[in-house]
Amino acid sequence: MNLADLLFRSPERRRRRLASSHPTGPLGAYLSRPLPSDKVTIQDLEILSLDLETTGLDVCKDSILSVGYTLVRGGRVVLSESGHHIVRTDAPLPRESVVIHKISDDQVREGQELVDVLGELVPKLAGRALLAHFSRIERRFLEAATQEIWGVKLPLVVIDTLEIERRKLGRVQSEVAPHYLRLFNCRDRYGLPRYRAHNALEDAIATAELFLAQMAHRGRSLDRIRLRDM
Repeated sequence: MNLADLLFRSPERRRRRLASSHPTGPLGAYLSRPLPSDKVTIQDLEILSLDLETTGLDVCKDSILSVGYTLVRGGRVVLSESGHHIVRTDAPLPRESVVIHKISDDQVREGQELVDVLGELVPKLAGRALLAHFSRIERRFLEAATQEIWGVKLPLVVIDTLEIERRKLGRVQSEVAPHYLRLFNCRDRYGLPRYRAHNALEDAIATAELFLAQMAHRGRSLDRIRLRDM
């Protein structure tokens, strides 16, 4: 199986297979729409930029604390199509994670249930590509959450701004130090302003802006850059 199969055709086959057995609800809404093909251009592609704040990086024992997202359509960030949710949990938060994301125990106790957050988020992903910086975190936690609630790992088409930057830097230097690939350092290289880090909505917007800057620096208009180029 080649790379195109792994990135595009396999998720779309899974989506079609699952659609018949999950026809209703938020999952049904997601599965009812085809995933983006590798031939679609960035200009025509709708993208949901997503960031998750979690208690840690281990999907088996850590939890989602907040979800932030914004839409990219027609080469623009659509702030009116943004959302931010704190996820309810009664478990005490690790002190080291509170220092990073600044989400308190009181906030998560008053947050939304994960099933309700996913009930809003997953339909917004329908027919769209998921955009994230170091997408392994968002993909793994999102897949684990939908597996727990609906018994299904979402088939996804994913764009990763970290991987785009890694490949770009790799063309001019043999090794890329990890700190060069942090979101704020990547933004600095494109002259983008700094936001407060580790707020899910602000990071989702920051990632969306970085992606558009990366595309602009390719020297081609968005209607000539295809999803397969990612």
